Amino acid sequence: MEVNPNLSQKATEDLELVKKALQNDQKAYAELMVRYKDSIYFMILKMVNNKEDANDLTVEAFGKAFENIEKYRPEFAFSTWLFKIATNNCIDFIRKKRLKTFSIDETFESHEGEDRKIDFASEGLDPEEKMIKKQKNDLMRTIVDKLPARYKQLVIMRYFDERSYEEIAEELDLPLGTVKAQLFRARDLLFNTIKKGKEKI
Repeated sequence: MEVNPNLSQKATEDLELVKKALQNDQKAYAELMVRYKDSIYFMILKMVNNKEDANDLTVEAFGKAFENIEKYRPEFAFSTWLFKIATNNCIDFIRKKRLKTFSIDETFESHEGEDRKIDFASEGLDPEEKMIKKQKNDLMRTIVDKLPARYKQLVIMRYFDERSYEEIAEELDLPLGTVKAQLFRARDLLFNTIKKGKEKI
């Protein structure tokens, strides 16, 4: 592993944590989360301007980074690599969200003055997207399994089944505000689960 000799002290400390994480040291994962959770969250919040989406995307960013941590190369600081993953994930989210907000049933007027309708071909996930989704799910499930039952159910419905807040509230017969509050708490628990279990390692 070729290390950039110009890394800052913090970047050098991060690199040591990455090396430990590669040996399945859960404390190292927890420390990397603590170091960058807030800065990643606020960067994403500026991009999406929605706290719930920012929380979701923060969880996803760490999930993708930790699942692919063996691909990190210390020519650059770990924080640079992590922020790139978070930014790209956020850009993908924004792009997909914009596509969803465009109604395929709407017509537009052509140059000839005729109403035209756009037909979209059905597109599933490509192999890379499927792999990323599987990796994220595998990593998340190992953490989610440690959550209390009520939070575990909510997280599974939201992140694995991709249900909306409204759908979850309806299915569980809970107020929408309760679902959002408990999912907020569940996200915090996701970040803290590793730290809570580190004494058992």
